[in-house]
Amino acid sequence: MKITPLPELTPILKQLRLSGLLESLDTRNREAIEKKLTYPEFLALVIQDEAGRREQRKYGLRLRRAGFRSDKTLEGFDFDFNPGINQQLINDLAQCRFIEEKVSVLIAGPCGTGKSHIAQAIGHCAVRLGYDVMFTSQSSLLSQINAARATGAIERKMQTLIRVPLIIIDDFGLKPFKPGQDEDFHDLIAERYERTATVITSNLDFTEWGEAFPNKLLGASTLDRLRHAAYRLVLDGKSYRTPRAEPEADKSVEVAKAPKTAK
Repeated sequence: MKITPLPELTPILKQLRLSGLLESLDTRNREAIEKKLTYPEFLALVIQDEAGRREQRKYGLRLRRAGFRSDKTLEGFDFDFNPGINQQLINDLAQCRFIEEKVSVLIAGPCGTGKSHIAQAIGHCAVRLGYDVMFTSQSSLLSQINAARATGAIERKMQTLIRVPLIIIDDFGLKPFKPGQDEDFHDLIAERYERTATVITSNLDFTEWGEAFPNKLLGASTLDRLRHAAYRLVLDGKSYRTPRAEPEADKSVEVAKAPKTAK
């Protein structure tokens, strides 16, 4: 026989914003009767259920807000493809202690070596641990700042960016800074310095990062803050984006040759 909660509970739980309890209340009620649980034990079960549901909803919200391009996780990364990758450092970064340290993680390497994947995987780990994360490219980030300035919302936008515990900026230096963009980038990094954590990926060698800035003095100041106590990860080796092998020609098919023409 199905045991249903009292109908009067439904509106009360909705009023208290506890309507999620209704999802498991019937099951827990049956369990309490079958196992002869005490009232405190039954209450503990339904409260734990509600806490789990709320945390799952929060996790889903953080994941959507992060803006990851795809489900790139460490579990899905092929470390065997490039054995030279510093897996120990990556696993350490996945613990997200650098977020509490409020320092940067700088990732460099050629195209296709897994920089974006690793950066997003670290971001996924941070989301699981309860941190708010923002994933963006350098180009998209600067476009957002420029759009906010055009609508008079630049101060609010900058404050929002400054407060995010972890921002992941992909493809730094892929496109040169336009006039004024290097100032916006510097201002953001300067305000986040020693207050929040930042992960940056780039195809450029670390020694070439300064070349992305038209204003070399501004670039030196920006990079000095990023490099201070930062973790550096170099990804090298073969590209994960290898093209498919061309199918071999069917040797059993004889290609007809055109007849020779007389000269």
